[in-house]
Amino acid sequence: MTSPESHTGRLRPSDAERDQAIDALKDGAGSGRLSHDTFLGRMDLALRAESRGELEAVLAGLPTGGPVERAVLRTVGRVSAFGGRLNRAWRTERLPGLALPQAGAGQLTIGRIPGSALRLHHPSVSRHHAELRHESVGWVLYDLGSTNGTYVNGRRIAGAVLVRPGDQVRFGNLEFRLEAG
Repeated sequence: MTSPESHTGRLRPSDAERDQAIDALKDGAGSGRLSHDTFLGRMDLALRAESRGELEAVLAGLPTGGPVERAVLRTVGRVSAFGGRLNRAWRTERLPGLALPQAGAGQLTIGRIPGSALRLHHPSVSRHHAELRHESVGWVLYDLGSTNGTYVNGRRIAGAVLVRPGDQVRFGNLEFRLEAG
């Protein structure tokens, strides 16, 4: 049985070669050497390339930086990522604490409606926003179909999520840091 390469006489690019080409295109777009439209067009060509020659043509003429430029860009990227992590840690520590009830408390309703165990007077909080229940695995936070969402550690939840002290929770636009009860 013959392979598809033998019919055309061309060697198909491997997944690793495609990934390298895509990384080079991302680097070019990220460093401003490629416009957004050029990047999208070349990405499409790289994904559809049927030969190594077509893949090489996608990268042809791509301005490349020298080793010093690549090292500087990597360093800037790492410093930027560290700054983001530092900012999140600083902001999280400054959030108001929300103490988790004792294990036997059962459930805690959260919302704007009178009678909620945790009543939050803010227009971004739904009347019946969320519920915190103690289950066999620990405290579980449920979103009750809120309009502006319930978030745990920056991610919007749908349904239920296990939460622990130190987690950052947000109901609409109000944020808290969970603490042990």
